[in-house]
Amino acid sequence: MNKMAPTNFPVYLDAFLNKYLPEERNCSENTFKSYCDTFSLLLQFIRDNEHINAERLTLEDFNHTLIERFLGYIEKERECSISTRNVRLAAIHSFFRYIQYEHPGFLLEWQKILGIPFKKVPHRIMNYLTSEGMRVLLSMPDQQLAIGRRDLALLSVMCSTGCRVQELCDLTPGSLRFAKPYLIKVIGKGNKARQVPLRDDLVILLKGYMDEHGLLAMSANRYPLFPNKHGNKLTRQAVTKILDKHIAVARIKRPELIPDVFSPHCLRHSVAMALLQTGVPLIYIRDLLGHVSIRTTEGYLRNESKQSREALEKAFQNIVPSLEEEKNPWERDRGVIAWLNGFKGSKSI
Repeated sequence: MNKMAPTNFPVYLDAFLNKYLPEERNCSENTFKSYCDTFSLLLQFIRDNEHINAERLTLEDFNHTLIERFLGYIEKERECSISTRNVRLAAIHSFFRYIQYEHPGFLLEWQKILGIPFKKVPHRIMNYLTSEGMRVLLSMPDQQLAIGRRDLALLSVMCSTGCRVQELCDLTPGSLRFAKPYLIKVIGKGNKARQVPLRDDLVILLKGYMDEHGLLAMSANRYPLFPNKHGNKLTRQAVTKILDKHIAVARIKRPELIPDVFSPHCLRHSVAMALLQTGVPLIYIRDLLGHVSIRTTEGYLRNESKQSREALEKAFQNIVPSLEEEKNPWERDRGVIAWLNGFKGSKSI
């Protein structure tokens, strides 16, 4: 029995995912997974809507209208956000930028696909905790229990470093420097490393936690810093669950300090806002958080301006008299015409 020869699409997709991304672009594991998810969804969409199975799909089957229909499917049928739609489009753009050099025979069509624009994402106000709110959150884990001490160490790292959830999950004991100056090495997006200072009190807390779990030995340097019960590193979903548990209790105790909607990324916002409010320059906040562009960090400045305005409005309510209390001259008299006529009698020409 003759085997079916592979079409050109899977050959190029394999080279893109397994050679170009890791070897030439040095993409992170998360980027790789995101791209794989995108093409898995795209192949399913083509199978169900274009009735072309993946093993028969060729590059010639792709055009900009197909990609636009797929993006519409992502938004409408899967009910994904504009941000998710843009993430999927970014993966497709990256693939066809690669393809236009490897298979330029359909260059015009590839450029039409690359011309599909990203949608503007509505600006959302960032929820964050004040310093008092973070103190309340860190008082929630039960330090009499081993899991409570683990949660306290985990949340303390997030509240002190502003690291992303995946960055937290990827930490190992070898990421920590316990010689002065105390530092933690964080691997961010694009496998870019940055060093974040650690406070003395956090170092004491982490040393106690690591000693309890046998993580101070040199042989444990590559173990997960925050493992699950099986010894594997925590997932992003597990970290979210840990935070949700303690945020829920904190909200009951101090509802005025805890926003109604709060995610692990909000702790990152909390660190940024705390630094901004104490006068730390934006460029240092950018480096601490691992932002590629200062424009991303400037979003916290805009958020701070809005919070300041809301605080002022709340503090000075009912100070300025309303128009109902002090009517305009033409409203006190017989109307605007009578008011204007009054000037004629009172002034001579």
